[in-house]
Amino acid sequence: MEEWLLKVVSTINAFLADYILIVLLVGVGIWYTVKTKFVQVRCFGQGMKNVFGSVSLNGKKEKSGMSSFQAFATAVAGQVGTGNIIGASGAILLGGPGAIFWMWIIAFLGMATIYAEAVLAQKTRVVGKDGTVAGGPVQYIKTAFPNKFGKFLAVFFAVASVIALGFIGAMVQSNSIGEAIHNATGGFVPTWVVGLVLVLVCAFIFIGGVSRIASVSEKIVPVMAVLYILGGIIILFARITFIPEAFGMIFKYAFNPKAIIGGSVGMAIKTAISQGAKRGLFSNEAGMGSTPHAHAQANVKTPHQQGTVAIASVFIDTFVVLTFTALIVISTLYTSDNAGAWMTLDKSQMVANGFAVAFGGGSVALKIGSIFVAICLTFFAFSTIVSWNLFGKINFEYLFGKKGLVVYSLLALVFILLGSIFQNDLVWELTDFFNYLMVLPNVIALFALTKLVQSEIKKNSFKKKGEPLYEPKEETKSVAEGAAEEAAVAEAEKE
Repeated sequence: MEEWLLKVVSTINAFLADYILIVLLVGVGIWYTVKTKFVQVRCFGQGMKNVFGSVSLNGKKEKSGMSSFQAFATAVAGQVGTGNIIGASGAILLGGPGAIFWMWIIAFLGMATIYAEAVLAQKTRVVGKDGTVAGGPVQYIKTAFPNKFGKFLAVFFAVASVIALGFIGAMVQSNSIGEAIHNATGGFVPTWVVGLVLVLVCAFIFIGGVSRIASVSEKIVPVMAVLYILGGIIILFARITFIPEAFGMIFKYAFNPKAIIGGSVGMAIKTAISQGAKRGLFSNEAGMGSTPHAHAQANVKTPHQQGTVAIASVFIDTFVVLTFTALIVISTLYTSDNAGAWMTLDKSQMVANGFAVAFGGGSVALKIGSIFVAICLTFFAFSTIVSWNLFGKINFEYLFGKKGLVVYSLLALVFILLGSIFQNDLVWELTDFFNYLMVLPNVIALFALTKLVQSEIKKNSFKKKGEPLYEPKEETKSVAEGAAEEAAVAEAEKE
């Protein structure tokens, strides 16, 4: 049954990734790159300043929502996950080193897309009487289409995101943690034991709600990023003479992957591009509609401010963390001195084996590499579980109200445990499938709300020299809040 399901889902995913997904992601990325006049370039510096100017491992507790850095950390926690290690390795394994080039292209365009997502999430968010913030694609989809079609798209997105992020997505992360720890301990620790420990820790965090998730994210994200980058620097320093060759292979095989993955030229290029697009989506999530839930929670002066923060999140995810993975794998397993070493490996083994190659091979080096990967994967995947659970929770509440949240949390914990037991390939294919379903209504709404995004960037990014890119305001009202106030005034006048 499991093998049959894997075959069916893989076939559907191949069609979606090779045709529909590439057109949508590249299309909306190019669209917003042009419409915002390359916002990812013009406002990149501002985004980095907004992020690193507010770094804190112990930010103040917000009355509602999160601080801008907490929202950034929660978004990055969702973006930087197994996709940056297992996903990138899988893309290289199936699509060759050139797949990384296409992941970079998807990410560059995605920086404009995610700017639009964050801006719209801010402009359409709704703050409840109890201070809770409801925001994300569901809200801006309904703003784009205030009719039955909009309601259908919103429900479609909410259902897909609950399954993709809250349930199946959690399985991918717990599966990767379980496999990594099981391999690092030589099989001593069963994967189900790892899953059980994860369930207990996650249950404690889920109970704490948004404030606890924000607190965990702002602490764990900087630590995990620094840990992985430092480890990567050590490996790359040991293979420094092969770094130019690794970069060369990325560009060479982006347009001529046939020489390394076989098949016809057309099929090889399609495979490289589709792997780059598929794993690029899973890595940086631009266009998928997941991270807008975090950016909607941010308490900022203008939507544009959080939009630039979102740009920085994609850059760090793909051009920093994922690129380290790519260089580790390619410079150790694909270069001329060790060509073909990748052929006998599974995607989950590639970084650990790369570590072993960098330090002369041998069982000891491989053991250390496995432990390093296990630690990093645990950080990455755990933080993703926490943030994705929040995103799924927001959509579950939209569908069923607050009373159903206990059921949601219990189901999420069950899926975390199941993920540590199920077959790796099936779990990945299932999460890809539901991720793709999220893209469809999200991208439709992004196209429809182009003018709203353009008006925001025009107000905030075209300033004279010496003036700030955005002007602080005492209060930023969302579209939904403004509409509610206008309705209240109209009702009062009638009375």
